[in-house]
Amino acid sequence: MLKKIDASQLKVGMYIHDLSCDWMTHPFARSRFLLTQDDEIGKIRAAGIHVVVIDDTRGLDVQDAPTVAEADACIEAELTVIAAAPVIVTRVSLGEEVQRAALIRHQATSLVRSVMQDARMGKAIELDKVSPMVQSITESILRNPGALMGLLRIKSADDYTFLHSVSVCTLLVAFCRSRGMDAATTYEAGLGGLLHDTGKALVPDRILNKPGPLTAEEFDVIKRHPRDGYDLLLRSEGIGPIPLDITLHHHERLDGSGYPDKQGGTTISELAQMAAIVDVYDAITADRCYHKGLSPAEALRKIYEWSKCHLNPGYVQAFMRCVGIYPVGTMVMLASGRLAVVIEPHQTNLLAPKVNVFFNSKSKVYIKPETVDLSRALGFGGGDKIVGHEAPAKWHVDPMKFLNLA
Repeated sequence: MLKKIDASQLKVGMYIHDLSCDWMTHPFARSRFLLTQDDEIGKIRAAGIHVVVIDDTRGLDVQDAPTVAEADACIEAELTVIAAAPVIVTRVSLGEEVQRAALIRHQATSLVRSVMQDARMGKAIELDKVSPMVQSITESILRNPGALMGLLRIKSADDYTFLHSVSVCTLLVAFCRSRGMDAATTYEAGLGGLLHDTGKALVPDRILNKPGPLTAEEFDVIKRHPRDGYDLLLRSEGIGPIPLDITLHHHERLDGSGYPDKQGGTTISELAQMAAIVDVYDAITADRCYHKGLSPAEALRKIYEWSKCHLNPGYVQAFMRCVGIYPVGTMVMLASGRLAVVIEPHQTNLLAPKVNVFFNSKSKVYIKPETVDLSRALGFGGGDKIVGHEAPAKWHVDPMKFLNLA
């Protein structure tokens, strides 16, 4: 049986089934293994891992620990409460915005690629080239955040580093807007999101794109990128304190386990904490050659768990309201037995978004795609409800094909 326990309860002889953390956080080449020495437990705790999943059929047990199913049920109940809040109002439909969003995605990716090349050559970043792109991303978010955010979920190994920066900018702009921040602050945060990983230009490709877990020495090289990025941006005329702060501190954690300065608690700025949430969310939802990305809904639930120690709980809940409990692109199972992909959040009920149904799980056949507004009653375009999120790999389907992003 799989159980969730606090890291303080770990003992030699327990079998670790899941370290329950961002894959870039833990110091082990694998996530499942038998604990054979105290030194391994020390490494887990030193990495800032507070909760792990053990398998009591393969190692020692903790009798009163909740099962994974019980812990997940508690999280779902808490998320239902979080869902009862207004979300961003869209000005145009997904279909109307998607063409413009596709152009922005292409242009922004090319821009970040150019910025990285300049940084690698020691050139200062020209903000007058970057600023218009942040403005274009902001305007797209104002029209319909789901279009650009949905498109940015599609990443290849070749352009991941560049698209990740565009995604962080986009999500951070949406996050700032949903929290009512002014236009000037939102712009500066977006600029910080677009440039936050500039320091990775100095990381050797053999480490940055390594098709497997990093060694401790390689991870140390990766951990230099916030400071390197900060130093690079300092050479750029007109750069403000917000982009610099986000670049330097987006890997800091509330419990002090982050890097490069091991800041903790209130010493981390509000926008750096928000950027950390966005950065982790986009990273763990992306497919890499050595890591299968989580679904958006599953990623949010992981981040919600981690918020108890690593990320600001209030900001995490605000981010969930921003992107939706079931973000655009999430594959969900409906009470009718149909599979669907979320295409637009509801303005006041995050549990009742608009979806495109495309597959009958009972007969296991594709059906004619149909848009269903889950906030409406039967006969008025609705009459169904979400019973849970699903992993596309389980059904061997690609929900992105039915997101109407083409």
